[in-house]
Amino acid sequence: MPTTQPRNVRLSKSVIDRLERRAARDPGLKSATLAALMIDEGLRMEEHPGIVFREGPTGRRAVVIGSGDVWEVIRAIRSARIHEPELDEDSIVDLVSTNTGMSQRHVRTAIAYWSSYPAEVESRISQAELVEEEAAAEHIRAHELLS
Repeated sequence: MPTTQPRNVRLSKSVIDRLERRAARDPGLKSATLAALMIDEGLRMEEHPGIVFREGPTGRRAVVIGSGDVWEVIRAIRSARIHEPELDEDSIVDLVSTNTGMSQRHVRTAIAYWSSYPAEVESRISQAELVEEEAAAEHIRAHELLS
C-alpha cells in the first residue's frame, strides 16, 4: 500500500513559482515532493510551537527556535540521565538548560517534539554517533601511523 496519496490542490501562481524556484535549488527534487515536505513541516510547527526546520549538511532537521537542534537536546538529556541517574525530571531539564545555555522552555519544547516524532530524532542521533565513531577511528589510524 502506498505511503502517499495524490491530492489536488489549487495554488496561486506566485506560490507555484516560489515552489518551483526552491525545488530547482536541489537537483532531483520535484516541486510536488517539496510541497508535501513543506505541508508536513508546517503542520509539525503548528503542533509544536517553538520548532522550525533548517537545512544543513545532512538535510532538513527540527530546530528549537533561538536554540539548537532537537536531536542535540535529546542527546544531552540522555547524557545527563546517564551521569546523574538520581535526578528527577525537573532537575534533568534544569541541568540540561544550565549546561546548554537553553531555557527550560526550549528544552521542554525539544522533549515534546521528540515525543511526537521519536524515529526522526533517533535517526539524527544515530547519524551523529556514526560520524563521531568514524572520525575517532580516523584519528586513531592517523595517530598510529605517526607513532
